[in-house]
Amino acid sequence: MQLDPNKPTIILATSNGVGMGHLARASAISMYAREWSNVIIVSMASGVAMIPTAMGLLVEYIPGRDRNLMPRKNWDKYLADRLVALIDETKAVLLTFDGVIPYPGILATKSARPAVKLVWIRRGLWQEKPHRHLLGVHSKLMDFVIEPGDYAREYDAGPTADRTDAKLTSPVSLYQESEIIPKKEAEHILDLDPSRPAMLLQLGTGDADVNEKMRVVLEELSHWRDLQVVMTKAPMDSDGQSLAPKNLDIKVVKYFPLANLLSAFDGAIAAAGYNSVHELLPAKVPTLFIPNIRGTDNQAARARWCADAGISLYADQENLEDIREKVHKLIDPDTRRKLRENCLTLSSPEGNKEASKLLQSVIKMSSNDIQFQLRYISYSLQRNLTKKMRSLLISVIRKMSQVYNYLKKRDPIEGKKEEIIIKFSTSIDQKYLLKEISKFQGFEHILIHASSSYRKSRIQIAATAYGQGLDSTTFESLMNEYHETIIERSGI
Repeated sequence: MQLDPNKPTIILATSNGVGMGHLARASAISMYAREWSNVIIVSMASGVAMIPTAMGLLVEYIPGRDRNLMPRKNWDKYLADRLVALIDETKAVLLTFDGVIPYPGILATKSARPAVKLVWIRRGLWQEKPHRHLLGVHSKLMDFVIEPGDYAREYDAGPTADRTDAKLTSPVSLYQESEIIPKKEAEHILDLDPSRPAMLLQLGTGDADVNEKMRVVLEELSHWRDLQVVMTKAPMDSDGQSLAPKNLDIKVVKYFPLANLLSAFDGAIAAAGYNSVHELLPAKVPTLFIPNIRGTDNQAARARWCADAGISLYADQENLEDIREKVHKLIDPDTRRKLRENCLTLSSPEGNKEASKLLQSVIKMSSNDIQFQLRYISYSLQRNLTKKMRSLLISVIRKMSQVYNYLKKRDPIEGKKEEIIIKFSTSIDQKYLLKEISKFQGFEHILIHASSSYRKSRIQIAATAYGQGLDSTTFESLMNEYHETIIERSGI
């Protein structure tokens, strides 16, 4: 996995969303973009660890701001520094971002390297969340905006529905009929008994209400004789207790892209996320969608459209009895047969190829760097004003709290000391990366085969971001995959 000097290099960056949607779309587009470019995927999603083995692509993992490793302003600069260093190392000519709203660090990267084209992969079907107010500003800061098509676009009444600043494609999906693995082979890979039915379950766990839905689904599935349930994560609550009945056969698998193995399943129950809908339905898997209403994605609208079109079942995520009833309905073979037949009416998702061609054309476009810089300055001024107002409000609240503590004779709360363990690695081994990303808060993943100057710059970027110098540790020891550097600092 080295860069081909005869091809341009592009970087596909994704945020860490509720699911794998952002990373799945970037991976899907790379299936065609790799034909004419060197593709590097950078992501805040831990699932990026599976990309090198599964797709043979270069990747870098970036710890997301949700890990709370540093103050927000530090993380924004850290992100920009990481991307600028990667661009300089690889001579990248294009940077895409797949996420709800581009981070300030993404825009700062374009400001620092204006010759690099910036493209926003912006999914439709938004809910009416506060992010909608930023759509116009961020769209104008892009060289190009691509909207991946959605089967349910007819039901899109959100803030992106009537915008004209994006180029619409067909649905983007990791499911490609030419890549599907035959049923017997898929069953073998998943270690499934071919004589028994198999169900794919992708609802997620964590919050109490999600756990309750999972518990109801699993209880109802336990009535399906000889069923095998495949999940990508064990069904556990926050205390580590199983949500599944003891008599249910559950297999936890880590495979990417799972879309290639969908021939193994007799049915599926999933949240109505973008990638789930655009993988399961064109693969003709009879599916019950139970939408996740968190985040910006309007999964409820997408699930309703699918049900109204007769290509899936839909359960009200707030109604446990409705969920139980719809699971029972999915168990019925006639229901599954009808859903499978109805899915034949769907068009094949061709957005991967279309988006790839658009990116290739964007590289050749001319851009007005002066216009971008003027807009970026305006954006920065507005953002700084908002930050100052927020800081002022926080300062007032803090002062009021100090006065209250003084009057009540309470001791002030001191910041806790915490240890941040930074680990540098160039590994592309899937199991190793997944383990280390989950183990180390500050896991610094470095592009394989990178130059020594890039590695040194990455160490300095980490040292600056985490707020402590690393000069007491030699470069050679830092680059040892098993070296751990402990940084102690006041809690954020």
